Amino acid sequence: MNDAGDAGDAGRGAHAGEAGEAAGGGVIRVVLADDHALVLDGLRALIADHGDLRLVATATDGERALDAVRRFGPDVLVLDWQMSFMDGQACLRHIRGAALPVRVLVLSAFGDAHTLRAVIEAGADGFALKTDPPHVTLAAIRQVASGQLVFPQAARRWLSPSPRASDPAALTEREDAIMALLAEGRSNAQIAAALHLSENTVKFHVRNVFAKLGVSNRTEAAARYRAPG
Repeated sequence: MNDAGDAGDAGRGAHAGEAGEAAGGGVIRVVLADDHALVLDGLRALIADHGDLRLVATATDGERALDAVRRFGPDVLVLDWQMSFMDGQACLRHIRGAALPVRVLVLSAFGDAHTLRAVIEAGADGFALKTDPPHVTLAAIRQVASGQLVFPQAARRWLSPSPRASDPAALTEREDAIMALLAEGRSNAQIAAALHLSENTVKFHVRNVFAKLGVSNRTEAAARYRAPG
């Protein structure tokens, strides 16, 4: 798919694709952000081969990716985690802070525990490795667009400790913020709005918190969270 225009500075801009066409008939509108030309070209070609996906813009840094999301209102942003000028993490935090209604699939060359934790904490809807086969990346885009959380099984293992770990002090900063609101009786939707996260991301964290606290429902979780240390 050829870019129809340049919406940013040469060499690091956001480029419009078929931005004027409205999404319809189940078409998923996608913005791609990656500062490696080969990766960007490969993803562009991959999307062009599938009628249910439409590329609306590309960007080569986080700043321009953020601009593209604001301008074109895509369904999914495929976001490189390591980029110049503004990296994927900073871009994602800006997106969640502004409550922009886009689902974000993070791409990375690294699938270590530190990266996965940072991706989830920043509020991503999914994660895929750049080394994944094309059909895996396509499936991840479609799953994220449909509202699913898409993370490797390893992420759940790293972020969900054994049931014996029931100390609220073991919660991450994001989990603690969610639990503080949950303990006030807030719904997942209300927590998502307050913390600028997607509701699915909140549900994911709530499940992790239940595992950490060794509880099975919100009432037990709130009581355990409020209990003296």
